Amino acid sequence: MAAVLGISLAGCSATGGKRAEDAVKKGLADGHAAVDTPRWTFAMVTHAGAGDTFWDIVQNGAKQAAVKDNINFLYANSDQGQEQAQLVDSYTDKKVDGLIVTLAKPEAMKAAVARAVKAGIPVITVNSGAEQSKAYGAITHIGQDETIAGEAVGDELNKRGRKKALCVVHEQGNVGLEQRCAGAMKTFGGTMQKLYVDGTDMPDVEASIEAKLQADKSIDAVVTLGAPFAATAVQAKESADSKAEIDTFDLNAQVATELQEGKVGFAVDQQPYLQGYEAVDLLWLYRYNADVLGGGRPVLTGPQIITRADAAELKAYAERGTR
Repeated sequence: MAAVLGISLAGCSATGGKRAEDAVKKGLADGHAAVDTPRWTFAMVTHAGAGDTFWDIVQNGAKQAAVKDNINFLYANSDQGQEQAQLVDSYTDKKVDGLIVTLAKPEAMKAAVARAVKAGIPVITVNSGAEQSKAYGAITHIGQDETIAGEAVGDELNKRGRKKALCVVHEQGNVGLEQRCAGAMKTFGGTMQKLYVDGTDMPDVEASIEAKLQADKSIDAVVTLGAPFAATAVQAKESADSKAEIDTFDLNAQVATELQEGKVGFAVDQQPYLQGYEAVDLLWLYRYNADVLGGGRPVLTGPQIITRADAAELKAYAERGTR
């Protein structure tokens, strides 16, 4: 928004600039585009599981960019690789003008992405699949490097003097989650073990973490790999009467609150709103002007370590669904 307004005001008189600003505000308020460009249809297909608020934030960013760019935005998701691939195929059959996909389970998605590319549909990968994106024919990848993000977690745990950590994996087969744990294990000076849980069953997640903390009182850090699981880990810690610090990947309003209250030590923000926004915006730029960002490398949106000192500033953004 700021960029659009800045360009408009810089190139117009005071009166013209005011008109441009009013047009943008009116377009966003009415749900109509602020630009007079072709009406294209872009579809996003993710590996999101039920109830994962992270993907609400991604969608919020994508929808905001879609309004600005005069895009008809479609969204579908499945945490099952084959079902996600079928959703991609359905949008390919509908001849959408652009596709945004995640590659949490790359092998399951490979053929579907290839069919879209062969059909002449530009594809951008987002969030997961940086390693496979270019090989699969995508024009760019937007997200954080999961290994680098994991390494940042290991470094932060070292700074906090932690010695024994638990890495809670909420979806088996998700390569991005495995990379996060592996990165943390690489740089963490203590010992870290993985705990696999069913992320679609929060009572099971809580019970599994609680049991682990009760059985091993030497665990002094629990790292969850998604914001919705941080609050569950906090509850499990309290039930187990554990002194372990709860840390997490990703940020939402509840995590921001718990950071302020000291219930969560730190969070790793990969800016999901930016991932959704940039995915739509870069597809639009590609269709409109054949622009590509990244120079053949991923466009990184993280990691950013968020602590209690940062939480107050970011909480308002998290509450409105943009962080």
